[in-house]
Amino acid sequence: MRYEDLRDWIAQARTLGEVRDVRGASWQEDIGRVTEMLHHTDDSPAVLFDDIPGYPAGYRILVNANATRRRLALTLGLPIDIERRPLMDEFLRLTESDRRVPPRFVKDGPVFENVLRGEDIDVLKFPAPQWHPLDGGRYLGTGVCDVLKDPDSDWINVGTYRVQVQDRGHVSVYISPGKHGRQFRDEYFKRKQPCPIALVIGGEPLLFIASSLEIPYGVSEYDFAGAIRGQPYEVVKAPITGLPIPANAEIVIEGFLHHDKKAPEGPFGEWTGYYASGEREEPLLEVQALYHRNDPIILGVPPNKPPYEPHRYREYLRSALLLRELQSAGIPGIVDAHCFGVGGCRLFLAVSIQQRYAGHARQAAHVAAMCRVGAYLGRIVVVVDDDVDVTDLNDVMWALLTRADPERSLDIIHRAWSGPLDPAIHPDQKGFNSRLLIDATKPWEWRDKFPIAIGPDAKTRQETRKKWGWILQQAVSDAMREEAAAPAE
Repeated sequence: MRYEDLRDWIAQARTLGEVRDVRGASWQEDIGRVTEMLHHTDDSPAVLFDDIPGYPAGYRILVNANATRRRLALTLGLPIDIERRPLMDEFLRLTESDRRVPPRFVKDGPVFENVLRGEDIDVLKFPAPQWHPLDGGRYLGTGVCDVLKDPDSDWINVGTYRVQVQDRGHVSVYISPGKHGRQFRDEYFKRKQPCPIALVIGGEPLLFIASSLEIPYGVSEYDFAGAIRGQPYEVVKAPITGLPIPANAEIVIEGFLHHDKKAPEGPFGEWTGYYASGEREEPLLEVQALYHRNDPIILGVPPNKPPYEPHRYREYLRSALLLRELQSAGIPGIVDAHCFGVGGCRLFLAVSIQQRYAGHARQAAHVAAMCRVGAYLGRIVVVVDDDVDVTDLNDVMWALLTRADPERSLDIIHRAWSGPLDPAIHPDQKGFNSRLLIDATKPWEWRDKFPIAIGPDAKTRQETRKKWGWILQQAVSDAMREEAAAPAE
């Protein structure tokens, strides 16, 4: 790895010209607006906000960290200029089950440079933004790693579960139904036991990425990300809960969730692009201890209308995990898989196959829709032939519109795993949804009689762009110069 913590990552990203500094932006409005602009602009930089009005200089917020392939490659420790499929293949190699690297406990770390307890606790000392105008409050935890422990084993879960500021000594924590951390929490609550939790606000980007992906059941994100690093995370034992927290985290909040202590949480603009779940009562965390480094940095990853930052890196990583699950299910002929950012990398999935038998496409569609990666809040799965580029939305839609026929090409799965954030489900009926599976392959029975497609196949198109893409870049540059030189009207 080229970096050890969030600060080191920022320094390395600077050497690549990938970080911009912004001073004087307000937490009330500007930071959320700028972040939304960055999320919806291709190849936009990471931005470090400082000199935030009302807060000391040095209390900073980093946004848009992993929004480009170059910065994602930096985070994963891969060559900066790596292309899509090699990145996916290397990610899968690094995360094979036999490569787990557990964390290593150390006695101390920079996270304890400032220790606040009792009346000294004040979460309002950090510039948590109002990310969206209609949010129910300020959210300190968006690029957050929430650490919980299974009550019946040593399994440590590190998940991304949003954290809203309630007052100086309290925050609320929302965890979607079915998530590993929610299963832990609900088991504590079922027994009427306090649920220990540590909120890591400002961990390094790799651990955050792991916390936002579908990690296998029973595997800790520390072990998963440690395999990518090739070395163990250094963690310290949190003094109150005993949970492992990164020794060089920027900010950590520690305490317990209780089944009978709740507070209004939300609404919050979520990854579907809607305020889909409204305001609800969610568990309230009375902060027992607060730790932070000098001049702390918040990692901000607020949801926005898709695609936003996590969708840009999940298009690589969740697609790789979907590819692994399809292959692990024993389906032959799997060529590629893609989770489209426009669907939040969940709502619209595409799989390409080399057809080998009748029903092959249907098999791939059903597994993609219901495996761990595809199961939560999905909507549409399209299976195409191997001459279609699954990363190209136009190519996938071309196959869908020219090879699928509604009366023979559609399946529907009923009562699949959804949740409160699903905007298409009635507010009183959330929990289940349905899935549309589309077989957009050439019909097996008469595939040899199907019209011959014009144009190169996906591989040839990619090779052409790699060799001749400079022509397009030059044309864009010329057009930009002409536009800049044109007189104002």
